[in-house]
Amino acid sequence: MRRQQLAEFWYYFSVNKGAVIGLVVFAAIILVALLAPVIAPHDPAIQDRGALLLPPFWQEGGRAAYLLGTDAVGRDLLSRLIYGSRYSLFVGVVVVSLAVSTGIVLGLLAGYVGGWVDTMIMRIMDVILAFPSLLLALVLVAILGPGLGNAMIAIALVLQPHFVRLTRAAVLAEKNREYVTAARVVGAGPVRLMLVTILPNCLGPLIVQGTLSFSNAILEAAALGFLGMGAQPPTAEWGTMLAEAREFVLRAWWVVTFPGLAILVTVLAINLVGDGLRDALDPKLKRS
Repeated sequence: MRRQQLAEFWYYFSVNKGAVIGLVVFAAIILVALLAPVIAPHDPAIQDRGALLLPPFWQEGGRAAYLLGTDAVGRDLLSRLIYGSRYSLFVGVVVVSLAVSTGIVLGLLAGYVGGWVDTMIMRIMDVILAFPSLLLALVLVAILGPGLGNAMIAIALVLQPHFVRLTRAAVLAEKNREYVTAARVVGAGPVRLMLVTILPNCLGPLIVQGTLSFSNAILEAAALGFLGMGAQPPTAEWGTMLAEAREFVLRAWWVVTFPGLAILVTVLAINLVGDGLRDALDPKLKRS
């Protein structure tokens, strides 16, 4: 039965060719992040004062030792991009884990308990959603202090309302179904009903939202890093690399282009995977 479900899932997922391409690219990025110490040609923090702002190897003045060139203090750009994938994926995993876990708990309480608990939780979520996400994240990081850890907490708080609303809507749709009533009749308590009976039937939309939030988390972290409120130099994080390269945009195109492309490719791949998951998990979108 489980194998048949997986085969059906893969069939509907693979129908979306963009999702398959996104999955391959994302898997490659994960592999690069895991093997960073092995495949990076240089230490990302080592500075070569004799190789400042070297262009990529195919341009005049480039060197084969620095395939994508160097930055303003002589650090290898390719190595920093490879190590930067670790920070971006780490941010995505931590942020989504925090947002999903807290969002599911609050959404279950709001949908199942109802009454003033529902009203209080949802009004707080409405207040959070009323602010532009990046602006709210900036305010929170300004209060907590600059740094990657505080940036992840702020981004998780900003993304949390989407999971609360999704979970609440799913719980409201499911809690009066016959199988929930049957479980209640045989003596299942509220916690078991929420976590064991109702929650597994609400996971489809949450998985899709989690995938899309993963890419949003990477973008928000890069934006905060670019504004100097996220990861701090000399951390090899893509947004921080862009911030350090701002003054060299006209002189050295590569120090801005490659980190920007890394963010673009990663976010695009994750969004394509999210589209495929939506096609595979939403019964309304499945082809007969």
